Amino acid sequence: MAGHSQFKNIMHRKGAQDAKRSKIFNKLAREITVAAKAGLPDPAANPRLRAAIQAARAQNMPRDRIDRAVKQGSPGGGDDMAYEEVRYEGYGPGGVALIIEALTENRNRTASEVRSAFSKHGGALGETNSVSFMFNRVGVIAYPASAAEAEAMFEAALDAGAENVESDDERHEITTAVEDLSSVRDALEARFGTPDQAKLEWRPLNTVSPDEDTARSLLKLLDMLEDNDDVQAVTGNFDIPQDMLERLTA
Repeated sequence: MAGHSQFKNIMHRKGAQDAKRSKIFNKLAREITVAAKAGLPDPAANPRLRAAIQAARAQNMPRDRIDRAVKQGSPGGGDDMAYEEVRYEGYGPGGVALIIEALTENRNRTASEVRSAFSKHGGALGETNSVSFMFNRVGVIAYPASAAEAEAMFEAALDAGAENVESDDERHEITTAVEDLSSVRDALEARFGTPDQAKLEWRPLNTVSPDEDTARSLLKLLDMLEDNDDVQAVTGNFDIPQDMLERLTA
């Protein structure tokens, strides 16, 4: 398991577990509501809301739950919470660099809980920009492999202004510059339909490979962070071999 591998990130490991589905839905609903508040409650006119709804559908979130979250973020929808986007950075066990993105209505509470998680599992919360220089910020668009032949997707994505396309038997992943994400997504959507994913991600410039004891502590830290209702995404620059991951999570 890598902090970023070709088609996977930390949240996908959790998202596949039914026991965590309710918590995942809560996080997705919060992002939908915040996105609706930040702009028009119409996905066609609000790129962030559109991306949030796409992410929810990719996790099989019920349509009525999605509609409810949009309504809550609409004028007069009843959600009076003032959520703030916050990014935390720090080092986990073995010096693994971690970026945590959160949506919170209580910045002090969330900061305290994130700091406690780091301290409890052998890490240390740092200042803003203390580790982000080890990552690139990129746009990521994903389609199932069935959406198009690899060559057709490659040509369409590059014509639309994408930076790179990688395809395998399961899906196509298109990366873009941050400022090009919306235009590339719109061009591809017009040709291939709605993507499974269209969002900004942090990508590590290099990865580190922790030993088994360090990896065990790191996974406990990740679990604690992901279980926090305010945490929306966690990204790291680690690479845990699949066989080690299976032993540690068995």
